[in-house]
Amino acid sequence: MIPFAQSPRKMPAVHHKLLLEEALQDSPQTRSLLSVFEEDAGTLTNYTNQLLQSMQRVFGAQNEMALATEQLSKQLLEYEKQNFALAKGDEEVINTLQHFAKSVEELNSLHAELATQIADKMVFPMVKFRERDLTEVSTLKEIFAIASDEHEAAMVKYSRLPKKKENEKMKAEIVREVADSRRKQHQAAMQYYCALNALQYRKRVAMLEPMLGYTNAQINFAKKGMELVSKKMHHFLTLVSSMTQSIESQLEVEAEVMRSSQRELLSVDDTVYMPDRYLAPVNRALIQKAGYLNIRNKTGLVTTAWDRLYFFTQGGNLMCQPRGAVAGGMVLDLDNSSVMAVECEDRRYCFQITSPNGKTSLILQAEGKKEYEEWICTLNNISRQIYLSDNPEAVAIRLHQTALQAVTPITSFEKRAEGSPNPDRAKPGAVVAGESQRAFEAEDLITPGTPIQFDIVLPVSEFLDQNRAGARRTNPFSETEDDDNGSDTHDSLLQQVFAVRFLGSMAVRAGHTQEVIYEAMRQVLAARAIHNIFKTTESHLMVTSSCIRLIDPQTQVTKISFQLKDVSQFAAHQENSRLMGFVLEGRDWSNGGEGEPSFSVFVFESNTEGEKICYTINLGKEISEASKDPEALAQLVKSMPLTNDGKFLLLENETGDAADGIGQEEESEA
Repeated sequence: MIPFAQSPRKMPAVHHKLLLEEALQDSPQTRSLLSVFEEDAGTLTNYTNQLLQSMQRVFGAQNEMALATEQLSKQLLEYEKQNFALAKGDEEVINTLQHFAKSVEELNSLHAELATQIADKMVFPMVKFRERDLTEVSTLKEIFAIASDEHEAAMVKYSRLPKKKENEKMKAEIVREVADSRRKQHQAAMQYYCALNALQYRKRVAMLEPMLGYTNAQINFAKKGMELVSKKMHHFLTLVSSMTQSIESQLEVEAEVMRSSQRELLSVDDTVYMPDRYLAPVNRALIQKAGYLNIRNKTGLVTTAWDRLYFFTQGGNLMCQPRGAVAGGMVLDLDNSSVMAVECEDRRYCFQITSPNGKTSLILQAEGKKEYEEWICTLNNISRQIYLSDNPEAVAIRLHQTALQAVTPITSFEKRAEGSPNPDRAKPGAVVAGESQRAFEAEDLITPGTPIQFDIVLPVSEFLDQNRAGARRTNPFSETEDDDNGSDTHDSLLQQVFAVRFLGSMAVRAGHTQEVIYEAMRQVLAARAIHNIFKTTESHLMVTSSCIRLIDPQTQVTKISFQLKDVSQFAAHQENSRLMGFVLEGRDWSNGGEGEPSFSVFVFESNTEGEKICYTINLGKEISEASKDPEALAQLVKSMPLTNDGKFLLLENETGDAADGIGQEEESEA
């Protein structure tokens, strides 16, 4: 409770003071009392400095408060200008903050006024007391000390005057010097005593006046602040309080939902956190996918490093988004690209994506087998440009169903056309050159359940035979290669090499219709998709006027050779121009006698159009037929352009570009 709150009291009088009458005598008692006053003045000076520092700190804090509220008001208005990614529904918050900014601006004016009043009514009086009164006492103390020292020096001279031979003139000068120094000391002492006596009163005023000004300033600030709050902001603050309570209630409900979801998600089996533990079947009809993959990057000439990045498909592009990045960037255009499974170092689930021109390739690693298979199937679906169709999901599903039907007997082409993405391909009544129009049953072309061979493996014994001079070669499909020296003459007229990849071969029933080639292509490609076989090896297909040879580009060893006269039919795919195949006719000697005719279809994917290979095979057969009649051969030679060495000029060999990728395994784009 404030002592003088009820009625003001009179300040007690000062009981201690220095007597001016004793200044001239300067007795030890007076000096002793003076030392007490000096000690008190020194204590007052130290306390005044500390108190002034506290007052200046209050002023600094209040001034900083004014600056801070001004900055706060501006910052509240900046909320509307922020480009928040989730700013929907913030209109009410923006309006409320604008109202708060206006109120804070008014409070800022009150804080600035309070800072000015603190400076004028609290800090300035204390500074004036220290600089005027305390400094005056300190200065007079120095003057009094100097005067006392001069008086002592004069008295020392006067005390040393000799007893004999006195010099009246010197004596008179010393007497005058003593008198002058004593007068100065007396004057300095009286001024000093007066200042010390007055300081006892001034210090009380100096202590009370600043606090009076500070308290009045705070009361004035509080009154104006209360007026601002009670008259202008009471209703507004009530609305804001209700709003915050509503938001907190919503937060509590949402927090409970999140806690419930968290408990539910954490209650699953531990296998969810284990890689490669997917129980769901592989979805081979996807047209978009996203997830983390490891990508292999070169760090030197022979060193590599693996980085784990987030990949996703967007349209026909493969995108990559590093962790923490705002958006992803395109890595590769997937249109017409090839995807194949690869063996990479000691890592599992690796696959390679190669651009159509073969200049760009990526090696990626999936986390598990399911992800690995789905990524390969998805990228293959995108490379076929399914995403450009009106309903890409349905097209992908139909393609997958078509692949499943490839290993299931189908009664006719008409029934298969119902589920085909392009029914025109399978319409009955297709016209074959030289034959009447009729519909073929699937069983008429290929026996259901016929095995498919996906690779041509050269036996060791045959490899040794091919390296012996004059040895007879036998291909792995029980087709013999006749050593006809006369064919060298015709081969010199036509030798064309194509870069191809062998996709598969299978026995068929019919051999003189292109429909059997189309059906074999469908079953080979579908079987590869069903069994997830994506690896293919590039070879060189050499077409001459007597035979067709499949050559290993690395060893130049002939893997298999077909006599051109045994090729009964050949055709390119009607939609995928890079696919071609031909029917090879042979004899089945298992029943004895002359042997029944047997047929096999070989399917290839080339780097160029399959029609070019078919055209070259047809030309080779024409040369072979014309060789029986010299005049017909001469006429054929005249009708075709020739090279400088006398060979038929068709097109440039493809093995030059393919040589860069000798021995590399690729994935069929079919």
